[in-house]
Amino acid sequence: MQAAIPFPDLSNEIFSVELFGITLALRWYALAYLVGLLAGWWVIRALMRRPALWPAGQAPMEPGKVEDLLTAIIIGVILGGRLGFVLFYQPGFYLANPAEIVKVWEGGMSFHGGFLGVVAAGLWFCRRHAVPPLQLSDAMALVAPIGLFLGRLANFVNAELWGRPTTLPWGVIFPGEAAQTCTGFLPGDCARHPSQLYEAGLEGLLLGAVLMLLLGRGALRRPGLITGVFLLGYGLSRFAVEFVRQADHQFITPDNPMGYALHAGGIGLSMGQLLSLPMILAGLWFWRRARA
Repeated sequence: MQAAIPFPDLSNEIFSVELFGITLALRWYALAYLVGLLAGWWVIRALMRRPALWPAGQAPMEPGKVEDLLTAIIIGVILGGRLGFVLFYQPGFYLANPAEIVKVWEGGMSFHGGFLGVVAAGLWFCRRHAVPPLQLSDAMALVAPIGLFLGRLANFVNAELWGRPTTLPWGVIFPGEAAQTCTGFLPGDCARHPSQLYEAGLEGLLLGAVLMLLLGRGALRRPGLITGVFLLGYGLSRFAVEFVRQADHQFITPDNPMGYALHAGGIGLSMGQLLSLPMILAGLWFWRRARA
């Protein structure tokens, strides 16, 4: 048997309680969302209290308005993330079963959809409160790696969104029939890339460190710079990890075993890669614009 790491004995629930015959559970994924949003709120509020960080020594909004921003972002993340999953990954299923769209507790959220939802919520907030959009997007981009890091760790704990089979010694033997259905491996022996941890390291730790380094060098005085670096960094990280991340099952067919969303001649791109390309291009544009 190859060298591999057994999946740790982890539960996707932190705790659960019974109330009036109904089981209420706090799951790691929900906690990741909650802590990520609260940490982002705290950091953005702190940034707004330091006018010296911003152009002309003036913060783009009052610290007290960050609570309203948090509410808008929560709505944008949930609606955008769910609708993005419906439209990008399983449109046929949800078109035939529209009642299933609202069942977010059964899983199915898209980062790219959530990102678009946050963009829409941010633009609405800026228009309502007369806040410079690029300065607000820089603040939001600065804290986004916190949520990305926690969310990918929660994906790992949930034993979901794992990678393709691998013989590398750090491959993880994820539980479940789907994870153990691998060509050439016996059930229980199939190790997979821990792609959730790759993304946590790249999109969360590394990208977050780069953005904090830019913050220390006065990047907020150049509106759009941090936004551009975030878009570029996330897009490149996600594009790279997609090469070892297992494709969503609805894309995998006998003629398309790699699950490409766009393919020809045996090569192709996954849906995650296709959705990351516009982010990479937009990141380059914002970066060059801010440095001009």
